[in-house]
Order: sequence, then structure tokens, then C-alpha cells
Amino acid sequence: MKETVIGLENSVLGIQQGKMVNKLDLCKRFDLDASKPLFSFIGRFVYEKGADLFPSILYKSLLKEKINILILGSGDKSLESELKSLRIHFKSNYGCEMGYNEKLAHQMYAGSDFLLMPSRVEPCGLNQMYAMRYGTIPIVRRIGGLKDTVIDIDDHGFGICHDQASVKDVCDAIDRAVALYENRNKFEKIRKKCMLIDHSWDKSAEEYLTLYKSLT
Repeated sequence: MKETVIGLENSVLGIQQGKMVNKLDLCKRFDLDASKPLFSFIGRFVYEKGADLFPSILYKSLLKEKINILILGSGDKSLESELKSLRIHFKSNYGCEMGYNEKLAHQMYAGSDFLLMPSRVEPCGLNQMYAMRYGTIPIVRRIGGLKDTVIDIDDHGFGICHDQASVKDVCDAIDRAVALYENRNKFEKIRKKCMLIDHSWDKSAEEYLTLYKSLT
């Protein structure tokens, strides 16, 4: 994997270059067109994560031939088999790998343009925070920790949110993401905004200390 944790003091140009190195490497590995926006899902293939929606999402979104989708994960064996078989239909804009691969996961965070998280249940959620640190814009359902950590771009935020864990809502969100990607100036501003968000324990500890001091 090529290093992509870019210092936040770097310019937008530096971010673009760093992410493109990883995107090109991913697209070469999975035989995808790097000129298209790259959407990724990283996680377990379980109902709670909305993974069962992906076969229909793939059919509906990839037929337009405007995007690439890359999936990494494991879980329900029938779903694994179905997701692998879809490579036959979408060889040029879809890739998948079954199993746990930490190195690939980090490169997907680094090289993707958008991260899909259509969760039905999400008490906290870490993937969206990992993605934002790498400058990858999260597409999330408004639920649990996802609702707490991702603000929609239409509300002056830095992500794309939808209300239901449904194929329609996710595909509509993908269409919004494509429109954002095509507005390169706005897209790069949102990407940089994601990278500037501080989810570290240093910030949390400081907020707790401020709260405790206010009580005394």
C-alpha cells in the first residue's frame, strides 16, 4: 500500500495527488476506470449493515456506467456468492474481495471518493470517521452514530445522508454524490473539510475536562 495519510497542512493539490496514487493502484488491481468516481463498502455482510441491499444497488447504479463500486467484506455466504457473481455482469466498473484484509481496507479508505454505509443499526460507527480522515466522503443513513457524526452537505456539512436503509434511498444518495463529484471545486472543498474534522480522544478528553470543571 502506498502512504496516503497526508498532513492536514498540505494543499488541496497535495490531497488530490495522494488520493489519486491510491485510486489508480486500486483501479489497476480491480480493472476499473479511474476517471469515474469510486464508491466503496467495507464491512460485514449482515442485515444490520444493510449489506443485503447491495445486489440491487449494484444493478441499479452500475447500469448507468458512471461510477465504480468496490466491496470488501465477509459474512452471509449466499450474499458473498451473489456479490462475486455480479462481476460477470459488471466487469469494467465493479470489484469485490471476500474476507478480512486490513491493508486493502486502508487503501480503499485512502483511494475511494465515497464510502457507503447504509446501516439499519449503528450504535457508533467507525468506518465513516476513518474515511473522513482519508478525505473520503461518507454516504450514510441517518441512524445512531452515523447521524451524530455526519452532517449532510445541504446543511453546510461534509457528507451525504439518507433516511431509509432502502435501495432507492441509497441510489438517490449515489446520484447526489455523482453530481458533487462533477462539481470539482465544491467536491475538493468538502473533501478537505472532512479531513479537518477532529475525532481524536485528545479533543474528547478536553471536552470532558471542560464539563467536569464547569460542575465544580
